Order: sequence, then structure tokens, then C-alpha cells
Amino acid sequence: MALKIFAGIVAVALFLAYLLPLVLKLKEVSLGVVILIALVMVLVDLRQSLRAADE
Repeated sequence: MALKIFAGIVAVALFLAYLLPLVLKLKEVSLGVVILIALVMVLVDLRQSLRAADE
């Protein structure tokens, strides 16, 4: 379980590290919104996968 939490944190950090500089450099609001939606989807998927491990 701890490994899944660690892997999830690393995945979200890499996701942000890869895409956040792109949003800041291009300064496109629409791109930022799309990446924010994708981040929410990643976090929901992470939550669901961690909850499934408990069951």
C-alpha cells in the first residue's frame, strides 16, 4: 500500500513537472484549463485505485 501511495505521488509530481512549465511559458488559459482537468482526472484515478486496494 505504501508503494502505491509513493508511486502515485511521484506520478502526480512528474505530471506537473512536465506540463506546468509549458503552461507558464505559453501563457495560454485554455491549455491551463485542459491540464487542470487532466490533473483532476489523474487525482480521481489515483484515489479510486488506492480505495480499490483496501477492499
